[in-house]
Amino acid sequence: MTLTFVLGLSSAAVVAYSLTDIPAPHPEAVVQSTVFVDVHGDYLGRRGPMDRQDVPLSQVPRHVQEAVIAAENRSFRTDSGIAPTAIARAVLAAVTGGARQGGSTITQQYIKNALLTPEQSMSRKAKEALIAVKLDRTRSKETILEGYLNTVYFGRGAAGIQAAARNYFGVNAHDLTIEQDAALAAVINLPSYYEKAGSDPKVTSTLQRRWAWVLDAMADSAVITRQQRAQAAFPAFRFYPPGHTEGQRQYLIDAAAAEATKQLGITQEQLARGGYTIHTTFDLTLQDAAAETVRTRTKPAIGSSHATTAQLHTAITAVVPGDGAIRLLYGGADYARQPFNDALHGAIEAGTTLEPFTGKRLGQPLDRIRDDTAPTTVQVSAAYAALAANGRYATPYTIAKITRNGRTLYTARPETHLAMTPSTAHDITRTLHSTTAGSPTTSHTGAAGHRTAWSTRSDSRLTLTAALFAECPATATKPAAPAPLADLVGPQPPTTFAAETTADLWASALRTTVQSPTG
Repeated sequence: MTLTFVLGLSSAAVVAYSLTDIPAPHPEAVVQSTVFVDVHGDYLGRRGPMDRQDVPLSQVPRHVQEAVIAAENRSFRTDSGIAPTAIARAVLAAVTGGARQGGSTITQQYIKNALLTPEQSMSRKAKEALIAVKLDRTRSKETILEGYLNTVYFGRGAAGIQAAARNYFGVNAHDLTIEQDAALAAVINLPSYYEKAGSDPKVTSTLQRRWAWVLDAMADSAVITRQQRAQAAFPAFRFYPPGHTEGQRQYLIDAAAAEATKQLGITQEQLARGGYTIHTTFDLTLQDAAAETVRTRTKPAIGSSHATTAQLHTAITAVVPGDGAIRLLYGGADYARQPFNDALHGAIEAGTTLEPFTGKRLGQPLDRIRDDTAPTTVQVSAAYAALAANGRYATPYTIAKITRNGRTLYTARPETHLAMTPSTAHDITRTLHSTTAGSPTTSHTGAAGHRTAWSTRSDSRLTLTAALFAECPATATKPAAPAPLADLVGPQPPTTFAAETTADLWASALRTTVQSPTG
């Protein structure tokens, strides 16, 4: 009787196994976000429903792989894809009504994360086990581990090791250190709790104990040496949740996303779900310096007579002469309150800012920019950059390169042409205030009455333009209207305020300016 039962059960298992197909990953598990990085490769932000980007296992260091195995499934490389004792505990818990049991293998976790629904039932658990066994027999351990590392959730909105490396440490997966990968491996157990590591002392302390446990396991299995274990120091984490500068970066992402869709011929939705890496021309160090400069310099406006009604707007752009790469695009103080980018789209009254170009013979588009009564800071910066490039105008751009899955899909080619003769450029430059310390630098300030103030500094490496204007925002009964700048910038003339703003940024700009990635 017992033998008959066992044989029947075995036959049923064989039939069930043969009838079990390995399902394709469900769409939510494989959708990838598009990531934006700055000119140095530093993480800028993303577009997409989930922060996830696939990386091949070959780009994940061996010590990263082994850290995850040590934390989640130490028998992974030798087991059959299932843990019979863990399954038995889960079945017993389901039958008796006990607490849900974990302990799944990496293979089972991958199936649960990517191939099946998160439903908790005995039938789903049985299906998971059958698929795990079949997956283990038909796919290599490397393939399974790659799928797992690209789909497992790490907290902070990050699915997969690449997004986790960026969100916790600001690096790519292939640059993770032993200390960092042990921390990420420790996070997998309770990602929604551990995601606050680095900002919550209690969470950080708890994670540190689990981190040490992972490293001990790596040393015990000879993945790392005893000396490496003894020298390991708990890593520093990026602060979470992000600070105020993260919102400022949305201006940059908007600008680069618009250019990317144009260059690739796709929609914004296709871009967000496409898994692209957008290598922008922006310099985050310079961008953050601009945000801090504006924040500190506009403090005197608080308490002024118009502070409760008028708003001070600041737009700043920095362009590489002869190339067109936009290094800095400060379009507003707070994207959440003002998504409109003043630097890219704001029509700011020109006044005398383009006066040096008056009466000169100019080609396109400098002739149009000169005659524009309300240009943007991007246009003005590009005009003065042409002077620094001996009359060669370069079309401003925000994307240096677009890649996906290791393939380069687009590389920027600077669009330049002679828009004035070198002698004309030299004649205009001689009329501008010039300093000769280091690289020759020219500067010019302009204004439109008491309503706007402009300032530009330039040399052969960079052209930096700032514009300030004040505005009383629209109400239900009144449209937006200009306001006097003097009421918001303190006792000094508005043009002095603008010039000092560019002067404050100039030193930072020269420290961080790099050669064009396309040059």
